[in-house]
Amino acid sequence: MQFKPLLVEGGCGRGCPNIVAITRRIWHNMHMRFEKLVEIVGNQPVFETGLLLAGDADPGDVRRQLSRWTRAGRIYQFRRGLYALAPPFQKVKPHSFMIANRMVRGSYVSLQSALAYYGLIPEVVYVTTSVTTLRPGRWETPLGVYEFRHVKKALFFGYRSLEVVPGQKAFVATPEKALLDLAHLYPGSDDPAYIRELRLQNMERLDLERLRRMAEQTGSPKLRRVAVIVAELAREETMEYEML
Repeated sequence: MQFKPLLVEGGCGRGCPNIVAITRRIWHNMHMRFEKLVEIVGNQPVFETGLLLAGDADPGDVRRQLSRWTRAGRIYQFRRGLYALAPPFQKVKPHSFMIANRMVRGSYVSLQSALAYYGLIPEVVYVTTSVTTLRPGRWETPLGVYEFRHVKKALFFGYRSLEVVPGQKAFVATPEKALLDLAHLYPGSDDPAYIRELRLQNMERLDLERLRRMAEQTGSPKLRRVAVIVAELAREETMEYEML
């Protein structure tokens, strides 16, 4: 039997059936068949267990079935309750930044991951690093390693929502805040030698005034020193280009 989504045209008043709930019930009535899971979540980069729990569904049965599919290589598990379809069933490849946001709600991608995304450092970064006000953590998954660093609430600012790939958005630090987050979390980072070792490039992409204001907002003398050092390096880079 071919599964077709139920469409409702026009307005919907009180008592109108919830489309998501109907979809869940249909899926459960089909006894957790994998092809029906693909039909339901195939267009989603990732999905959560809660999407599949409705009505009289047994949470234990759902989780056991998901575990079997994970062991069979049909789906990927990122953390408890968060999954994605694996190739060849995967229709939409999830971006690592979007995965990171979903793994820990209330986080944004920063540090080397964001700096590499903006082209400010030359290295390829293999760990997606985020900051959060929650507990730190690290997950090794089939689609990469995800690390979460703790910052206090006063430092949890300076990020924005970006469409990292078509149809997928993620909260990512601005270039300036990514640099300050890195400096905050690494000892000795206010040493000019440390900043030079980052091999910052494309520094015209940095808003130096915004960097200075953000450093002032943190109230950290260390980060104010970092902002001054970075501004000096940017001026040096500009002078080198002018001499060419």
